Amino acid sequence: MLVPPEPRLQARSDMAWAIAVGGIGVVLCIAALAFTWYYSAAIFLMFAGMLLGVALNAMTSRLGYVLPWPHAIRLMMVCVTLALLLAGVVFLFGATIADQAKVLSDTIKSQLGNVKAFLDSHGIDTSYFDFSNTASSASEGTAPAASQSHGLPGGLPSPSALASSGGAIVSQTLKLLLGTISAVGNIFIVLFLGLAFAAQPSVYRHGLLFLAPAKYRDEATVIVDRISDTLERWLIAQIITMFAVFLVTWIGLTIIGIQSAFILGIQAGLLAFVPTVGAIVAGLIVVLASLASGWVAAASAAVLFLGVHAMESYVLTPLIQRQALDIPPATLFAFQILLGIVFGIWGLTLALPLLAIAKVMIDYFKTDRAAEDPAAAI
Repeated sequence: MLVPPEPRLQARSDMAWAIAVGGIGVVLCIAALAFTWYYSAAIFLMFAGMLLGVALNAMTSRLGYVLPWPHAIRLMMVCVTLALLLAGVVFLFGATIADQAKVLSDTIKSQLGNVKAFLDSHGIDTSYFDFSNTASSASEGTAPAASQSHGLPGGLPSPSALASSGGAIVSQTLKLLLGTISAVGNIFIVLFLGLAFAAQPSVYRHGLLFLAPAKYRDEATVIVDRISDTLERWLIAQIITMFAVFLVTWIGLTIIGIQSAFILGIQAGLLAFVPTVGAIVAGLIVVLASLASGWVAAASAAVLFLGVHAMESYVLTPLIQRQALDIPPATLFAFQILLGIVFGIWGLTLALPLLAIAKVMIDYFKTDRAAEDPAAAI
């Protein structure tokens, strides 16, 4: 049976339109992936600012339960309190932190050398530890030979040696200056974005929802509100966990008699923001720094680290974060490793909040949408 020409043309037109739309979608998806890849640092920086805004807004909202004042006044109180706490820590413990940081750096360097010598004595290849020895041997061995062969009478360096040394000093100074400016600039960007998001959260919420199509705006509203609520509860719980890890680590290492106990507690608390990987790195640093005080102190520090990790995993997380996130540890660890390899330190640090956002969206489309559709529910 022959098909009339008009339906046939209509079918061809629909197929061509579907192919065109699919091709445009694929091109836009590839362009979005390429944009994310090339500008991942800027995207993660803005996401960190958004997280800071969510944390400030969460603390401001919690303060509203006690003081029902306007949002702007409560936010100002939170920011002033945090600034005073930071200034108090710097004023009271600034010299201690600087001294202990220097001692900790020297201790870790010496202990790395001891560990390398121990592994070499047992026939284990440790060539990957030679990154500092190469630079030191180059600076200590080759430079004097050059100065002796091309130097001026009386042991004075030649003009070429002076020029090369001056160029190296200028180059290192510029690198240090640019690195400092970049770090300060990133901190300023995160602080500015965080304060801007926390000052007017409703404005950015309405603007984000306005980007969604009108027929999907209700669903977008539910997803955005759930993501915001999940991140707020997780950040509040994470701040409490980080402070508890810092306090227990500091007190425990002080009792054991480990030098630089305060700075080790600070780094353990900060690394607690990164689940699993952060705890492992913090524990290795604590044990490595404790080796200078003897094997007994190192073993005690290792036991303390295991106790702190157990407290974080089996006490604080179930009590504080049981309603915030429910992500299997293996899934989280695999996602951290993946983002860490692809995007570096930014991906490793922000893997958990990104996974939390994805989990909220997946849960909504798997449970709520299925419950709303009777046919899908059946």
